[in-house]
Amino acid sequence: MKLYNMYMSTVRHFTSTGFVVHGNKTLLHWHPKVRAWLPPGGHVEENEDPVQAVLREVYEETGVQVQVLPTGQDLGLGYPTQIQPPFTIMIEDIYDLETGYHQHIDMIYFCSLAGAPTPLRAGWIWVDRQNLVDRTPLENIDNSTASPPEDVCLIGIQAIDMLES
Repeated sequence: MKLYNMYMSTVRHFTSTGFVVHGNKTLLHWHPKVRAWLPPGGHVEENEDPVQAVLREVYEETGVQVQVLPTGQDLGLGYPTQIQPPFTIMIEDIYDLETGYHQHIDMIYFCSLAGAPTPLRAGWIWVDRQNLVDRTPLENIDNSTASPPEDVCLIGIQAIDMLES
């Protein structure tokens, strides 16, 4: 009962993240606020489902159009409408100087390009599977280096393996 009550006082936001895979690589950027290499994603807006959110967020952040790839079971129902379930859902602790402590309930999707590759917006890079395996430090915008977080590497590898197999 105490554990349940602890979570009741925590502010939580729903978010969607897309691991975009193309050519044995996934798309990451240096997030200056979080100070980490992350895939595209963001908050689910009012009247938006998580798949709509990830498609919108990926496009807004990267300029790349993607499609969500199935990682779950299709129930084959005409109604109610089934949306693509995420590969996984993670709860992430967020420390924001403006809004304070809160958590993201983050729905993680695997995505592929919807059409030919297009130029990326500034700050985005394709990171290959071996760099994720090795947790290779990547040069960020302030000319220092940092390795992507362990969860980003692990999920990125799984996305590449699933989509490029």
